[in-house]
Amino acid sequence: MTMLLDPRVTQMLDRLHREAETADSALMAEIMGQLEIASEPLEVIAARMVEAEKADLALVYQNDHAEHFLSVTPEYGRYLYALARARRATRIVEFGTSMGVSTVYLAAALRDNGGGKLIGSELAPGKVARARAHIEAAGFADLVEIREGDALETLKDVGGAVDLVLVDGAWSLYLPVLKLIEPALAPGAIVLGENAFDPDYIAYVRDPANGYLSQPLAINESRGNEFTVRVG
Repeated sequence: MTMLLDPRVTQMLDRLHREAETADSALMAEIMGQLEIASEPLEVIAARMVEAEKADLALVYQNDHAEHFLSVTPEYGRYLYALARARRATRIVEFGTSMGVSTVYLAAALRDNGGGKLIGSELAPGKVARARAHIEAAGFADLVEIREGDALETLKDVGGAVDLVLVDGAWSLYLPVLKLIEPALAPGAIVLGENAFDPDYIAYVRDPANGYLSQPLAINESRGNEFTVRVG
């Protein structure tokens, strides 16, 4: 039996997805309205936002969306679970834990894989507290360590070879975070870039010289998801 069918987990995920929809609906409507006014694709606008963050890193810490989930969809969550199971992951790193929705899916995979460790990093203290509570309520506290603060500090030591990485935080930090974790990536490690709109990140993971095989992911394609495997 998979942990995704465990009533304790399914009830938690159902509740979190409902809460996420309520908390984020106004923000999503605002974003869609801005896209219509701008008459530009999301990836074009997002790329400009990434460049603005790089020019002024203070924007990264100001825009933590403390009350917003900005979480993965149920479809993508199940995909994360399936990948972690297929990879037989025992050590997972997550940049941008938020309220812990994706964390629950990944921790469920770790449990079904026989155990392991998920190290998450989240900047907003309120989100850290809520994510930890959600993880404990789902029964995965023994598998998960959520580190509060700047990921470029909290993820310097991930404690061993990493099988899977989910980058889903401040867009302009995707490449610095990946390069920070890179020495710990196991051969065949999977890297998933959610909202991977930074052209520099995309160029890096798609360049075979850097030791990756990478391509866009059709699941939730509008979010700019990127699927990457460490082959070097």
